[in-house]
This record gives sequence, structure tokens and C-alpha cells, in this order.
Amino acid sequence: MLIATVILLIGLVGIAQLVPASILINQKGRLDSTSLVFAQRELDQMLSQKLSATSFLEANGATCASACSLGDTTPAQSGKAVGSPLIFIYNRPLIDFSAAPVGNYSFSYTDPNDPFGVTYDVRWTVVTTLSASNAIVSKRFFVGVRQLGGSGFVPAVTLDAMVGK
Repeated sequence: MLIATVILLIGLVGIAQLVPASILINQKGRLDSTSLVFAQRELDQMLSQKLSATSFLEANGATCASACSLGDTTPAQSGKAVGSPLIFIYNRPLIDFSAAPVGNYSFSYTDPNDPFGVTYDVRWTVVTTLSASNAIVSKRFFVGVRQLGGSGFVPAVTLDAMVGK
């Protein structure tokens, strides 16, 4: 009976050590998915704007320096990335969070409903394509979100989408 009790206690101690680890993993997964959901929400806002729009009001209450920009529609900028710098890793475009934020193409946001009070750094780049007659044909958006502060490392998320006529 004594040996069975010792074996049971060893098993219970082992299981008890897994509980804090699983809570930590669950929290990290939540933060990872929150960055992705927030990036998708921002991208959806940008995609829902008219092609001719040059700015938008952020629906979550975050503010840009003056107005959140949706790209440069001048012929000189046609086909060029405007906004937060991009880097390419394995031919995949990513927002460069090591560079300084670009005004009107970035903001910080703290979700008031988040129990952890995490702040997110949100940045984007827009590539506007014009026709020969200088009409807007398409816009390509790159939206990046990363967690600021917090415990541990949570990788940044970059989403890429295009809208056109």
C-alpha cells in the first residue's frame, strides 16, 4: 500500500508541474492569435475603402499622426511601396519593425478588452498602381502587427492583400 501511494504521489507531482507550463503556452498562443486577428481586422478596413481613398479613420479608435494613409496616388509613386519599410525574407515581404515608424502608416494600439493589457505596434505599406491615364488600377496592402512588451517573444505578423478594378 505504501509503495502504491508513493507511485501515485510521484505521478501527481509530475502532473502538477505541467499545469503552469500549459497555462503559459495557452497565454502565448492567445497573444499569437490576437496579433493575427488584429492584423486581419486592419487589412479588412483598408480593403473596404474605395480605390480612390487616400486615408481612412481607424475603426478601433487608434489614431495615426493625422489620418491613416492609404498610399500615394501620384504618378511618380505608381508601383512603388509607400509607407513602412519592407524587407524580403525567402522572397516573402515582411514589415521591417527594426526601422522607425512612419507617420500616418503606423500606430500603437492597446485593446481595452484585453485582460493582459498588451500593446500592439501596427504598421503598413501600400503599393498603388496607376494606368497610363493615371487612374488607380489597384492597391496592394502589407499590414504588420507585433506585440510590444509582455513576457517572452511573440513573432510579428505580416499580411498581404491586393484590391483592384
